[in-house]
Amino acid sequence: MLGFLFNDRECRELDYVLRKELDEMLFDLNDKRMDHDIKTAIEARYKIIFRMYARLASPKDISKYARNRMQHQ
Repeated sequence: MLGFLFNDRECRELDYVLRKELDEMLFDLNDKRMDHDIKTAIEARYKIIFRMYARLASPKDISKYARNRMQHQ
């Protein structure tokens, strides 16, 4: 496990980067033209990025990116 020390500005920047990445992946996951194998890879990456974001964000912000597991399996 690694630990990082960020100042407030760096935390806000990391929050922004993670949110934008989550938004892009949600967009791709909702694209009907995407191949199933690609969506599976994006889903795996989404879970990792979401867990990273969950460490920084408030519960209200986290809920915006939480996905329904049953719907997406």
